[in-house]
Amino acid sequence: MDYSKIKEKMEKSISVYSEKLSEVRAGRANPAILNKVKIDYYGTPTPINQVAGVSVPEARLIVIQPWDMSILKEIEKAILASDIGINPNNDGKVIRLAFPELTEERRKDLVKDIKKMAEEAKIVIRTIRRDGIEEAKQEQKNGDITEDELKQAENEIQKLTDKSVEEIDKILANKEKEVMSV
Repeated sequence: MDYSKIKEKMEKSISVYSEKLSEVRAGRANPAILNKVKIDYYGTPTPINQVAGVSVPEARLIVIQPWDMSILKEIEKAILASDIGINPNNDGKVIRLAFPELTEERRKDLVKDIKKMAEEAKIVIRTIRRDGIEEAKQEQKNGDITEDELKQAENEIQKLTDKSVEEIDKILANKEKEVMSV
């Protein structure tokens, strides 16, 4: 049985989880929160980082400097319309996003949210495991593999699952530490 597809799906799930976590606002300025914010640039929805320089000069500040000054207002509107929860400060040349200090309560809420995301990622991993085992059982039923090979396949798929869940737990622990220590 080929385990590469199962491994690939599990790795994809982990990468999606990591991507979601990078968009969680942890009190520290992270340009990744702008990834989903798009502006209307000559009729095309365009990510901010493709029309402006995005920098983090200090821990709680993101500076957006558009290459074309005529889109400054568009960028400001897009940020206001997005759900990142930060009001842009436009001085006519650049837009500054100042991140407020997180309260202890907000940190705990964020940790709850990232734990929920981790659990959702683990559910996806377990679903992939179940599908893989079902596929192996079907192969055994069709006579393509023996009962011993089925047991071996189940063990291999379980090992991949355990490794993936462990990886998610590691990513979760790092993010939790980051959120609580900012």
